[in-house]
Amino acid sequence: MVSENEQKLYDLLEQLGVSYKRYEHPPVYTVDEAKQYWQDIEGAHSKNLFLRNNKGNRHYLVILEESKKADIKDLSAKLAAGKLSFASERRLMEHLGLETGAVSPFGLINDDKNAVTVAIDRDLKKAGTVNFHPNVNTATVSLSFSDFEKFLHHCGNEFILL
Repeated sequence: MVSENEQKLYDLLEQLGVSYKRYEHPPVYTVDEAKQYWQDIEGAHSKNLFLRNNKGNRHYLVILEESKKADIKDLSAKLAAGKLSFASERRLMEHLGLETGAVSPFGLINDDKNAVTVAIDRDLKKAGTVNFHPNVNTATVSLSFSDFEKFLHHCGNEFILL
C-alpha cells in the first residue's frame, strides 16, 4: 500500500517526466539494514543526514555515498555552517514531512519554504543512477542522476556538490 506522502512523490516524478523504478522491501532504519535488499538494485545507494546549525535557524540535508563516513566537523567547515548536529524528529517532520528512518531528498517536496540546503556527495553524480527512499522506509526508488537533478531544480532548494 502506497502512503499519501509516497504517492505525492510519484505524481510529481510523472509530472516532471522522470523515469524511475520502485522496489519494495521490509522497513529499514539504517544503511546496514537496507544493504540486504540492495543486491538487485543497480546504482549508488546513499546515507541521508538531516542536520541543523547550532542556532537551529539553518537546516541541511547531507547525501553521502553509503560507504562513506560522515565527518560532521568537516561538513560544518565545508558548508561554512558553524557547528552542526543532528536535527530532531520534530524538525525532520516540520521541514521535510518525514519520519526517522525515511530521511530522503524526496522529502524536499514538503519543504514549501525552501529552508533546507542540500549537500550532495559528488561521487553520487559519477554513479549515473541513484537510489533513495520514496518518503517511506519500505521501498527504494531508482532514477538517473540527471532526473534527480531535474527533481531538485523543481523543488527550488539550494544544493551543492561536495
